[in-house]
Amino acid sequence: MSTLNTVDMLARLVAFPTVSRDSNLPLIDWVEEYLAQFGARCRRTWNTERTKANLLAAIGPDTPGGVVLSGHTDVVPVDGQDWHTDPFKLTERDGLLYGRGTCDMKGFSAVFLSRLAVLDTASMDRPLYLALSYDEEIGCLGIDRMVDDALAHFARPDFAIVGEPTTMQVVRAHKSINVFRTVVTGKAAHSSQPHRGGGAILAAARIIEHLGAIGRSRRGEAGESGCEPPWTTVQVGTIQGGTAVNILPAQCEFLWEYRSLPDEDPDLIIQAMQTFIEYEVLPDLREFAPEASVETTPIARVPPLMPDPEANAERWVRGLRGVRDGGSGAVSFATEAGSFQRAGISSVVCGPGSIDQAHQPNEFIDPAELERCETMIDDVFAYLYSVG
Repeated sequence: MSTLNTVDMLARLVAFPTVSRDSNLPLIDWVEEYLAQFGARCRRTWNTERTKANLLAAIGPDTPGGVVLSGHTDVVPVDGQDWHTDPFKLTERDGLLYGRGTCDMKGFSAVFLSRLAVLDTASMDRPLYLALSYDEEIGCLGIDRMVDDALAHFARPDFAIVGEPTTMQVVRAHKSINVFRTVVTGKAAHSSQPHRGGGAILAAARIIEHLGAIGRSRRGEAGESGCEPPWTTVQVGTIQGGTAVNILPAQCEFLWEYRSLPDEDPDLIIQAMQTFIEYEVLPDLREFAPEASVETTPIARVPPLMPDPEANAERWVRGLRGVRDGGSGAVSFATEAGSFQRAGISSVVCGPGSIDQAHQPNEFIDPAELERCETMIDDVFAYLYSVG
């Protein structure tokens, strides 16, 4: 298989419609075949159904140190969006490159895959790891399996760069994401006889209002985190329940999330909510429905990226060509960098494109951003050549 330049590589990656609800295996198969010409040692880790896979590729010596370049393969849906071009065909228009995933974040993956053509593997003293994950968009569900497997089979890298779109500025911190499903089970009864049942929707409403109060209190405690907004946010996204207006609803279910500041314990809010349910909601709900319950199940827990006191990866990446100065160094969106950091790998987020384009119809990336990223990746490769 021949090598591809960045734009041709991006076109190839965009052509795989790797929406999170679908399999990413055709893309993974193609990339693994492409990497074989560079002597990559590849490992896959799978989701439970084996319909999706992470791909970790190691290139170069089997020694401690080196660098991870990480990108997710999945993209968000295009359903209901007003696209002016085919979202799964890279289209150049007015000097910009349009297509789903061009910015978030197949652009970064296209750069590091295409630049392998100039990698001098014979001169490498440190290894290069390329990480392509599944299901980042629905809660970073694949990354921890890949990181655990990598550390079980390879030495620990020095640094990880997660190439989410930051306009090539260094991000050293981001919030956590914590997503839950809460199911309130009461007891159905005629609405004229509330003493014979327990209304699940009113109970759920009390919990939701408490979550709102927690969110308002966090806003009142906003500090100088550098995130935008600079406070922990809480919100409820969906709610379903009830069958008719004259029936006490037996069940109500809602999905909710909070995004904690990097330095806040991400367990504080769920603990506070559980306490409120146990001591305030359940006693009232069980007055006439003793079998009533409230069950909360985590759907996604994405760890924050904490500012590294030693700033090892941050200092190194800021010194690479192509990287822009500026920015607060902190963002509110979460990435897989927190998982690399939790594994003891000094990590930052830095990649081409703007997060403002992510998830939008007519998503695009400026080729100048890709060129900057190419320059950064070439400097990453130079780091792998000489120890000292």
